[in-house]
Amino acid sequence: MFKRSVSKDRMKVLFVDERNDLQSQVAEYFVKEMFGDMYDVYSAGPTCDYVDCELISVMYQLTYDIRMGTSKDFNNKELPESFDAIIYLEKATYDRIKDIVPWKTPKCLHDFGRKENFEDATDDVELYECYKRLIESVKAWVEENFDDPAKVRSMVA
Repeated sequence: MFKRSVSKDRMKVLFVDERNDLQSQVAEYFVKEMFGDMYDVYSAGPTCDYVDCELISVMYQLTYDIRMGTSKDFNNKELPESFDAIIYLEKATYDRIKDIVPWKTPKCLHDFGRKENFEDATDDVELYECYKRLIESVKAWVEENFDDPAKVRSMVA
């Protein structure tokens, strides 16, 4: 893998899910890991909670360490005043708040579903597979779309 030069004007991207506890944490992690030299990436939600414990465990088993992840809401002082793109990762949240978020920024939706989609899991193995599928689908989406900021800009245009 070649090393990209670090851009002084990195694109600022915010990933959003309802409680900033699941898919937005995964997207933030993978963009930072794979393309951190190209983006200033954040995640938040209209409300915050703890990062999903099962997610942390499955990520760690897959060799991805998000144990230091922190759930943030839109009022968190760590968030910048503006973003170049806001990407919602669950449809219900997008539909509910897309027009009332505190930033006037281009936005889009890429729905990865919600944890409620995991309710069909009948045991720990099936639950693990649900989390693993979510993680792998977010990772593949990041790999496909974030290698070039122009792709991200076209998503939110």
